[in-house]
Amino acid sequence: MEDAPLRSVEDAFSEVHRTYSDCHISNPRVHLPEMIRHDPNRIDPKRRATIDYKKKQFASPTYKQQDYSHRLNIYHVPPTAEIRLEDFEQWAIDRLRILAELEACTFRNKTAAETADHMKPLLDKWLWLDPNSSSAQGCIDPRLQEQRRKDHYSHFILRLAFSSTEDLRRRFARVEGALFRLRFQAENARERQEFVSSLSLDWEAVGEQEKRTLAQDLLNAAPGLKRADIEDGSWVKVDFGTVPELIEGRRVLVKAGKAYVPSKEQMSIVLAGFNDRLEKGLELTARARPRLDEDDRLSPILDHLSKNFATPDSSLADSDTTLPGAPITASSIDHLSQHFPLCMRNLHMTLRKNNHLKHFGRLQYTLFLKGLGLTMEDCLIFWRQSFRLITDDTFNKEYRYNIRHAYGDVGGDAIRRGRGYSPFSCQKILTEHPPGSGESHGCPYRHFSVDNLTSLLQATGVHDRDVLRGVKEDVDKKRYHIACNLVFEWAHKSELQQVKERGTWRATDLDTIVHPNTYFKRSYLLKSGLTGESGRSRDDDMGNLTCP
Repeated sequence: MEDAPLRSVEDAFSEVHRTYSDCHISNPRVHLPEMIRHDPNRIDPKRRATIDYKKKQFASPTYKQQDYSHRLNIYHVPPTAEIRLEDFEQWAIDRLRILAELEACTFRNKTAAETADHMKPLLDKWLWLDPNSSSAQGCIDPRLQEQRRKDHYSHFILRLAFSSTEDLRRRFARVEGALFRLRFQAENARERQEFVSSLSLDWEAVGEQEKRTLAQDLLNAAPGLKRADIEDGSWVKVDFGTVPELIEGRRVLVKAGKAYVPSKEQMSIVLAGFNDRLEKGLELTARARPRLDEDDRLSPILDHLSKNFATPDSSLADSDTTLPGAPITASSIDHLSQHFPLCMRNLHMTLRKNNHLKHFGRLQYTLFLKGLGLTMEDCLIFWRQSFRLITDDTFNKEYRYNIRHAYGDVGGDAIRRGRGYSPFSCQKILTEHPPGSGESHGCPYRHFSVDNLTSLLQATGVHDRDVLRGVKEDVDKKRYHIACNLVFEWAHKSELQQVKERGTWRATDLDTIVHPNTYFKRSYLLKSGLTGESGRSRDDDMGNLTCP
């Protein structure tokens, strides 16, 4: 049975439209009696906004649906049609995957070409958009319309989620601008020009007479251009403050307060317009966002999405519980621990040192071992052998039930049907149950001091000064999962180079790690010389974003 249509989302988007309209009143003069008279429909800004849901929930949309004539979109008009709740969630999650990975490319200082190569298979998988030329029907093809509808809605859903704080708005605008730039550069010339022509940009075309008059100046100001390019190409002039990056790079002519921009550099103008509109739209969305607080269906999803912007949440699929040629037994854990991420290495080392872990440490480690494919019987053997300072009676009374409960062997019907709990993702470890005194769970990059973190890394074999310096910089900037990926890439530098040269792993096999079990499986496959195909190191298998 499908979920009820999201009319409250439509109300929020419509409110943004009304706010836009209020900001552009043509006649601001108001008569004194009208100012004194109380308007019953006017919302008092000092009181809580109470909107009659009976009038709003079933109201007809007041704004037309977009027809998506172009693959590119500047997201100026919010959507108003009805969508299912599950589409609302899944579309936003798919876009969040792209934004998180694109931001990770920025943090890793990848070049534009490297970023484009890395993002192409991910875009193909999660947010693919076909050009108009791919269909005989053109832009009216239902398949193209559905792709662009998902792109349109997912942007505005995440805009709702990330408009709550200034930091989230700034990060969202930056990474959305990077996505728009990536798509704009990949667009074919004809459709890109049609898209640019459809925008109401504040620029003026340079006439033929003016081009001939300024030909030598234009040639000197635009490196790499020939005189034929100046005569045949299209030029526009804009206020010089619109294109600061072009002026900084000395790629345009500035004359009488105007910058003369060739066609190949017009992307900077379009991108500046996109960023300007997005920043203003985010501010207006932030004003309308509190009106969704009473919707208990949407608020938890939006809050969860905003938390996942730092480290996307993920959960393991059933197909990820086995590894080719890896016997996961109680006796093999010590040997396999060399492939563990730092959080699980710390738990394993603490367990071996103290022969004990506190509750949340046991839970985090048990679920991680469960995700590796360790059976419940072997897991009971592993913990019993590890707790060597207690008697069988004590172990059976105080610890055995919790392990069986984590595997779904005991507990309520919901626990047993779900086969217990899922292994903790990086996002869950970072945000829930911070460790207290004497506890070892959590993320060392997040919960350890810099000195303790450095000592732990050195104890696990990380002595490279550049890596330790990079980890410290990422931790200072709260990019904990990027620091973890940096250590992974250093520890598997030669293996990663080999699979890239041979082409045995796809880009989706090497995306940013956001789950401890993903770290283990990828490390094991690389060190064992297995390919992504044989190991099935697919994003489908490794983890799927979910919202609770």
